[in-house]
Amino acid sequence: MALSEEARTRLAPQAAEIIGRYPKARSALLPLLHLVQSEEGYVSQDGIGFCAEQLGLTEADVTGVASFYSMYKRKPVGEYHVGVCTTALCAVMGGDAILADLKDHLGVDVDEPTPDGKVSVEHVECNAACDYAPVVMVNWEFFDNMTPQSARDLVDDLRTGGDVKPTRGAPRLCTWKQASKILAGFPDGQAADGHTAGEATLAGLRMARQQGWRPDGSADSTAANGSALAEGQQ
Repeated sequence: MALSEEARTRLAPQAAEIIGRYPKARSALLPLLHLVQSEEGYVSQDGIGFCAEQLGLTEADVTGVASFYSMYKRKPVGEYHVGVCTTALCAVMGGDAILADLKDHLGVDVDEPTPDGKVSVEHVECNAACDYAPVVMVNWEFFDNMTPQSARDLVDDLRTGGDVKPTRGAPRLCTWKQASKILAGFPDGQAADGHTAGEATLAGLRMARQQGWRPDGSADSTAANGSALAEGQQ
């Protein structure tokens, strides 16, 4: 896929805005890669060339970064990219089984979109949501306590246009391209919406405050006050 001149012209001011956020232009490479991915759905060779031009880097420099991070795709993926955590606790709780079942159910391999272009899957490393294991993410939004069957239902709803809402975080899903635009530094206004912490997460916070535990290992004589504060954060 070629990055058209129209797209280059449209993206250039946004690229300049991103670069202006950093004291050194090279530091803007990661969000710039997300920017071109938001346009094409993946990082094409033209996208790499665009980033190199904006930053005065070689295409080899940019390719080295784009190929290192798994969030940048070098070929098209689905409109809804489903990441199944297969690290430690999620794997033990069924993550491996979920991923294997989804690949079989959809008839695709890792990073391969379904024929309708709606869904692709991959295994991802820890999503820092072990208290809700096994966890699945769709365009980086959480779906907690999943099973093979609930994961099948999820991807089926994504393909048929069902009303799919994340378990926590944003109240509505965005597309893969839209998620890339957010990661480039252009928010969609959902950051302050939805529930970001649930009972499983707050239980640990509540226990720590009841016991007076501190990060440095010292005791807290105001444990009762801390417990009340934890209750208020639910």
